[in-house]
Amino acid sequence: MSEKILFNDDWRFHRGEIEADFPPYKGAGYMVAKTESQLYGPAAYAYNDRADDYRTRAVYTSEKWEKVNLPHDYVLLQTPEEKYNNTLGFFKYENAWYRKHFKLDESDKAKRLALYFEGVATHSEIFVNGVSVGRNFSGYTSFEVDITDFVYFDKENVVAVHVITNRHEAWWYEGGGICRNVWLKKTAPLHVPLFGVYVRPEYLGENKWEVRFETELANDSVNKADAEVRFTLDGTTATANVRVDPYGKTKAVVSSTIESPKLWDIDSPNVYKVLCEVFADGVLCDSVTVNTGFRTFEATKKGFFLNGRKVTIKGANVHEDFGLTGRAVPENIHRYKIKMLREMGANAYRCSHYPHNEAAMDALDENGFIVMSEIRHYNSSPECLSQLEMLVRRDRNHPSVFFYSLGNEEPRHKYEEGVRMIRRMRALAESLDDTRIITTAFNAPPEKAVVMGEVDVIGMNYNMDMYDTARELYPDKPLLATEFAATSTTRGWYKEDSPARGYMSAYDKDTDALYRSREYCWKFLTSSEDILGGYIWDGFEHRGESYWPRLCSQAASIDLFLRKKDAFFQNKSQWANEPMIHMLPHWNLPEKEGTLIRVCVYTNCEEAELFLGEESLGKKTVGKYDVVEWQVPYVDKRVTVKGYVGGREVASTFTEKTGKAHRLCLEVDNGGDITANGRDIALVSCYVLDEQERKVPDASPTVYFTSNTLGTVVGTGSDVCDHERVDLPYRRMRAGVIAVAVKTKKEAGKLKVYAESDGLIGDAIEINITEDK
Repeated sequence: MSEKILFNDDWRFHRGEIEADFPPYKGAGYMVAKTESQLYGPAAYAYNDRADDYRTRAVYTSEKWEKVNLPHDYVLLQTPEEKYNNTLGFFKYENAWYRKHFKLDESDKAKRLALYFEGVATHSEIFVNGVSVGRNFSGYTSFEVDITDFVYFDKENVVAVHVITNRHEAWWYEGGGICRNVWLKKTAPLHVPLFGVYVRPEYLGENKWEVRFETELANDSVNKADAEVRFTLDGTTATANVRVDPYGKTKAVVSSTIESPKLWDIDSPNVYKVLCEVFADGVLCDSVTVNTGFRTFEATKKGFFLNGRKVTIKGANVHEDFGLTGRAVPENIHRYKIKMLREMGANAYRCSHYPHNEAAMDALDENGFIVMSEIRHYNSSPECLSQLEMLVRRDRNHPSVFFYSLGNEEPRHKYEEGVRMIRRMRALAESLDDTRIITTAFNAPPEKAVVMGEVDVIGMNYNMDMYDTARELYPDKPLLATEFAATSTTRGWYKEDSPARGYMSAYDKDTDALYRSREYCWKFLTSSEDILGGYIWDGFEHRGESYWPRLCSQAASIDLFLRKKDAFFQNKSQWANEPMIHMLPHWNLPEKEGTLIRVCVYTNCEEAELFLGEESLGKKTVGKYDVVEWQVPYVDKRVTVKGYVGGREVASTFTEKTGKAHRLCLEVDNGGDITANGRDIALVSCYVLDEQERKVPDASPTVYFTSNTLGTVVGTGSDVCDHERVDLPYRRMRAGVIAVAVKTKKEAGKLKVYAESDGLIGDAIEINITEDK
């Protein structure tokens, strides 16, 4: 029976390199040239990595080792400095070491043993008991190392991971460390290799589907193996019998017909689980479960069609990080981010610009997103092709994945060598999965971008003046805005742009001729049926791509700490069907006394009417995707806006000047999805209320946070220009809210979070933490 054991706890960590000079004698040179090559230094088996040590007769080291649990991003845990690279978050990137001690049972002797790393940022080398067992060259690529031949069963084992972060592969915050899950996998020698199962449904017509089940098999033993492979899908079982040579590989393939399955769709994402089991002599050797879904799709000059229905792609580009934990994003925060996008009206997600976390991919399946899965490197070298192979093999079973993107804004898009590269990359992708749409994101002029002729759909980043040229040169290819509307806004900043302070006006606007407003872009993208829609830049503010004093991008709909910006509601007004209305700015603007205020309204209603107190300032017709606005005198009266459809009021909102800060108020953002697994995060918002219990939108106290023993405050954030360490348990508030990340322990119950601030009444909140399943 196979086991997949989470291997995240009880690691030891050292930030920085550990220098160990090569010994001067032949003995050392001779012995380190053998299998166990690490006989000194932090990869050596006997190296003392204790975080604290009270033993006698022990060799004490001068290095500082800490106890950590994974996922872990150590780059984030420092004070940003202007002297470091702005695109990488103004942080110093140092190499580091991890070590973990573990034991195996005698019963494991007959098994194949492997360590599966979902992601290590950025380059890494893995050692087991002093033996180098694997290397990985991307912080976004998952990989497995076979440790079967190098482990001990009569004593402790040690795995050491050398993390190399000074080899950058990105122009955004990369983080550093073992930033995704690690697993210990135990199977029989006859097993399914990593990502070896492929399920390919094909529609036959009349509600019938042929499902092709395919799995690779590997036999890591000296004897031939006769295997029975059994696939189970919703009560239907298909079986194949194969023979696998000693230390050989083969493939088992079988098909089955499925009638009238529930279709996967953006509004009804029916995900099926396929169980693949491998038997030898009636004994279960290995089992793997993958997702699948039944849907038809195509991209044509008439639009994108899902299950025969035309669907406009309303998507967001997303980076994997989270402002309070960096690259070490818990699974429940991935799910929360995706639910936020769905609430915004999005139905699509671009994995910009690399393979995203497995938990995110599962959540995208379950929430009905049209996903563009993207490779990190536009490169046909053997190393980069292996990274592409990993991406396709891992993501080909996800019903949410419709596109493979083979690059982003690549200079080689303009040259013949770029054509040679993408042909080799495309051939590899299609040899593994020929069902997806192939694209790449262009920013080069179509008359120069010769690679456009090699893709199914032309992905365009910005440059809306180039669409017509692309149509003329490639009349049979549909277009897709892989990026659009990268206009910068700061949550709660309603003054003019202030680069010196790091804040940008929250009003929608053209930044320049390239980065146009959200209003302009969405009207443009919906003006022609050969444009499939697009992925806005971007869903969430991410660290890096910034300018001091600001620490992150501003062209996003949701801020660095997962607070909704005005842009969130503008996107919702363009994408959502349920009537909604949103107004900006807030009404705590004392410096505007006696002036006119520009009040903007985002709504999907047919009409909007604005009131100052009881007085109507006029009803306006709202054209499709229009932003409507009024000039309103700043007086101490409530400002209300109402939305009408068919002459009937269907939505309303208001703003008014609040009183002075009176007390703190805590609210949990992601309640109902927090378990006692030691990894989940309770995301809490801290607001300030006045004496009438109204949220004060410009409040700015310093607040201190604590929790009971069921959790630990691991991050706080409010201001994108705040240069204090993110893991501090206190924070100066900006624009009326602080986000607080509280990591759970492994004990279910009532997590209590407390907030205190001088001069204000504090608050406490109870959060239900459920048992880990």
